[in-house]
Amino acid sequence: MTPLVALLVAYSIGLIALGLWMGRRVRDSQDFFVASRSLGPGLIFSTFLAANIGAGSTVGATGYAYTDGLAAWWWNGSAGLGSLVLAIWVGPRIWREANRLGLVTVGDFLERHFGRGVRGLAALIIWLGSFAILCGQLRGAGEVLQRVAGLSMGTGAFLASAITAAYFVAGGLVSAASVNRIQLVIILLGFAIAAPMVSNAAGGFSATTGNTSFWHGERVGWQTMLLLGPAFFLSPGLLQKAFGARDERAVRIGVGVNGVALLLFAWLPVALGLAARVLHPGLPRPEMALPAVLADNVPTTVGAFALAAVFSAELSTADAVLFMLATSGARDFYRGFVRTSASDTEVLRVARILAVVGCLVGYLLTYVFDSVVSSLTMFYSVMIVTLFAPILGGLFLPHAGRWSALAAMLVGVATLITTHVATGGAGYGWVTPSFLGLIASGVTYLILAVF
Repeated sequence: MTPLVALLVAYSIGLIALGLWMGRRVRDSQDFFVASRSLGPGLIFSTFLAANIGAGSTVGATGYAYTDGLAAWWWNGSAGLGSLVLAIWVGPRIWREANRLGLVTVGDFLERHFGRGVRGLAALIIWLGSFAILCGQLRGAGEVLQRVAGLSMGTGAFLASAITAAYFVAGGLVSAASVNRIQLVIILLGFAIAAPMVSNAAGGFSATTGNTSFWHGERVGWQTMLLLGPAFFLSPGLLQKAFGARDERAVRIGVGVNGVALLLFAWLPVALGLAARVLHPGLPRPEMALPAVLADNVPTTVGAFALAAVFSAELSTADAVLFMLATSGARDFYRGFVRTSASDTEVLRVARILAVVGCLVGYLLTYVFDSVVSSLTMFYSVMIVTLFAPILGGLFLPHAGRWSALAAMLVGVATLITTHVATGGAGYGWVTPSFLGLIASGVTYLILAVF
């Protein structure tokens, strides 16, 4: 066993131990789902930022920089801009309602405004789509273990899913928020140390940019904001984390600082990807760029720390997806439709079972999706067209009725699918299939709400 592999093993054991220790505090579903609404600005910041820096933000963004140059900034930058919208407008407003009415999931919010049908449809679409983003995180972790330990992608992804399930199942949001603090320190320090060193090894940041454009790339650019921006103020997992805040101030400060941090962090994968173009030209897949430079172009100690940071990033986002899957499945599906008389203890048990099932399904999907970014793009597309109208409508135009929400969701998804098939996923210029679906959903809601 190499020192690097030993470090990752010890680190993983430590995360599991911390999650189990914190899980002792969980007594009911309120603890598991929203940490009894006790999270201050610091914990909100850490659990949001750790959730938002995942496979797409590290392995995926570095791969984009490898192929598209400076325009890769928009992958993480869009997440930061969306987070600021959540901090300033959406988050405090939905927290007030959740706190006043005792809501613990986005499904609770949707049912209050639009009825059980909207809750069930939204939960079904998002629950199924969430497996794609979980798959993306497990693939990202598998990339790291494949590079540093010589494991196959499948074995690495399986180990990542087992580690995540082990610490999350114990305590839900209580365990995840505590573990995320440790993960975040590793993530930020690892990237802050490694990026300048790798960039210098390639001749410096200015020497690696070439003729690349900040605004446009082959696969990413400013238009990426239309896909990712809404995802970061509509995500059920992030909104439910906001429900766990102790007050509105915690939401504004914690989520807002997370948004600013994402805007700054966005430059680190760009620097790493640009350097990888110089140091490792001709990689078979762009997503190999990050593990390659961290394994080969920095001192062993720094590389070990940085790869632990990447591994942390994948796990922290994976637990955020499990959080969304488990709580929505137990609350929205099980208690909402399968067994409406289920006790709190039973709901908590089902949530834990679903977390394990979610990890298993996410792992199996790593054999279906061939890259991190393909799975993430699918999830974000489905999520924004499904939730854009009912969440924003419920907050700012709440009296439209369930038919407005149902029609908006169905029209949005239908537009997304039709445009994707008709254009091969390319859309029309900068107008992507997901953006057209979002516009169609919003217009449908507004028309039915007014008339």
